[in-house]
Amino acid sequence: MAQAALKIGIVMDPIESITPYKDSSLAMLLEAQRRGGEIHYFQQKDLKLLSGRAIGHSRQLRVSDDSAAWFELGEHTEIELGGLDVILMRKDPPFDMEYVYTTYILDRARDAGALVVNDPQALRDMNEKAYTAWFPECTPLTLITRSMQEMKAFLLEHGRIVVKPLDGMGGRSIFVVGKGDNNANVIFETLTDVGQRFAMAQVFIPEINKGDKRILLINGVAVPYALARIPSDDDNRGNLVVGATGIGQELSHVDRAICEQVGPVLRDRGVLFAGIDVIGDYLTEVNVTSPTGIRELDKQFDLNIAGLLFDAIENET
Repeated sequence: MAQAALKIGIVMDPIESITPYKDSSLAMLLEAQRRGGEIHYFQQKDLKLLSGRAIGHSRQLRVSDDSAAWFELGEHTEIELGGLDVILMRKDPPFDMEYVYTTYILDRARDAGALVVNDPQALRDMNEKAYTAWFPECTPLTLITRSMQEMKAFLLEHGRIVVKPLDGMGGRSIFVVGKGDNNANVIFETLTDVGQRFAMAQVFIPEINKGDKRILLINGVAVPYALARIPSDDDNRGNLVVGATGIGQELSHVDRAICEQVGPVLRDRGVLFAGIDVIGDYLTEVNVTSPTGIRELDKQFDLNIAGLLFDAIENET
């Protein structure tokens, strides 16, 4: 018996602001539409709780794989979010209190019957930097602290480290610091807000020159190819948005071993779609909010990753 067409909601940043040819949310929407889905578009400002009920000011959405005109929006209507079959939470970080409040609304939608991808509790629990601490056997030596003195000591012990905020994305405010760098103190002061905020330090992994590998997992199972994001000659960061080059490659045996450890944990916590980052043989981030990389891997390997995701969604609804 054929699967009935789904009623799908998506919570995302303004759709007019995306870059269509590389946007993973658009890939998902195109697949949803191909399957006959009825798509409802929301920004965070369109959601509310009323007497415990999750409600959204929806606009029905049609999409096209066209970089000049990729969306059409219908009129506003007010709907109960729990009446949707699935809600894709694709709002980009920063992961601030407004994001947390949005997950509370999505909790109520889930309780009323909608499948939320990813589960709101998992979104709150799995900070993309800090959640690597649940897999210490897979990660480089990592310190999370407010203490500038501890960061200095970590640098002196290891010689070269990477430091970054816990709430950033897209390579923002990530620094590579070497022993003897006179900028180290101000970097530690800035990231910790002079000891008032937690930040992360990791031992530098020289294999970054071969790429920061984004590996996508669907319901705990890895797509068999990674997108290695190779830094430009004038930058240390493996992020496409700051100029890295994305080159697809098959997963290594170490990549697969990491996925076999991480994937089942994410699946059991209600994470249907995740993107983990691996540099060399080390897990460095677990991305569950709005992972990207679908369109680049689809193009390089003739895949349909959004199709695999919607297969998993249909199995859950």
